[in-house]
Amino acid sequence: MAYDSIFKPDLFAGQTIVVTGGGSGIGRCTAHELAALGARVLLVGRKADKLHKVAAEIAEDGGQASGHACDIRDEEAVKALVGGLVRDHGPLHGLINNAGGQYPSPLASINQKGFETVLRTNLVGGFLMAREVFNQSMSKHGGSIVNMLADMWGGMPGMGHSGAARSGMDNFTKTAAFEWGHAGVRVNAVAPGWIASSGMDTYEGAFKAVIPTLREHVPLKRIGTESEVSAAIVFLLSPAAAFISGSTLRIDGAASLGNRAWPLHKASHSEPYNGFHRAYLPDVLKDEPFKDGK
Repeated sequence: MAYDSIFKPDLFAGQTIVVTGGGSGIGRCTAHELAALGARVLLVGRKADKLHKVAAEIAEDGGQASGHACDIRDEEAVKALVGGLVRDHGPLHGLINNAGGQYPSPLASINQKGFETVLRTNLVGGFLMAREVFNQSMSKHGGSIVNMLADMWGGMPGMGHSGAARSGMDNFTKTAAFEWGHAGVRVNAVAPGWIASSGMDTYEGAFKAVIPTLREHVPLKRIGTESEVSAAIVFLLSPAAAFISGSTLRIDGAASLGNRAWPLHKASHSEPYNGFHRAYLPDVLKDEPFKDGK
């Protein structure tokens, strides 16, 4: 089997695209789709073994990918990483700032170290990657950057540290788009809502118990797929989005809209798109009510 993308197979032929957080979840899915569309994919993350596993999957499917371990929160490490990528692979045409992480906690229980750690991962690391990719490569030939946000438009209760970081990334996206547009660099973002991804299996306790019920709070009455996020990222990287910059595309089934006073009715005719041939359902969602959609 191969990735069933809606985009033409050679869309990114001859291009080199960096995907941070490429060892799992949405990053892994996006890396597979980009490789299936002809890109040479450079996977970046902290754990080399996960990156090499994904690179091996892509190679088995006939694509090109390599893994590059780096802590994107370390400024000097990011400078060295990007310098090495440019030296070894030439111009960088795309960057997906996907790496991130957080843990559930009310604000009153988050200490300074925890708050700063999440901001460094979800905001500072993305800034460092984008800045170095721009300074060392894209400023000379243009390119496209897609940042990863989340559904934080009404605040992010239970994950206020991540909400603050993602909100900052939304503003950074706008600023970078304006400042770097002269060089032909487009900067956009995607903001996924609840997506069936491996990250869901990292949560424990009360938050884990809530996950299977999340679809009830989505007007489309389902959880999204990794492929639906990847397709949006691919579009923003593509020539079809050549005049789109500074925008954030919400991928949340309209869950971030409306209010609790408006009742959500039983939904129909909402079929998920899943082009990822290596996708799997998170363990936390492997129950009959989720699978049959009732």
